[in-house]
Amino acid sequence: MRLEAVILPDLGTGPDVPIVVSHWFACRGEEVWEGDRLVEVLVGPATFDVPAPATGRLAEIRGREDDLVAPGAVLGLVAAAEE
Repeated sequence: MRLEAVILPDLGTGPDVPIVVSHWFACRGEEVWEGDRLVEVLVGPATFDVPAPATGRLAEIRGREDDLVAPGAVLGLVAAAEE
């Protein structure tokens, strides 16, 4: 089984702007599709979606809702579907 990390990209914010995990669109164990929105983060008044890095099942959630996170943080892991 290959695990793909769900990584928060650099959103171009300064170090003094908090980034908060707002909502997961899938629960652990649910099937996800590459490119579909997987987790929403709040950056000040704006929201951004982080897409699933691969098609498979959401194996782990590391960034829970209301957690403060930084660019490059691993928010979760997707167990990639075997091709």
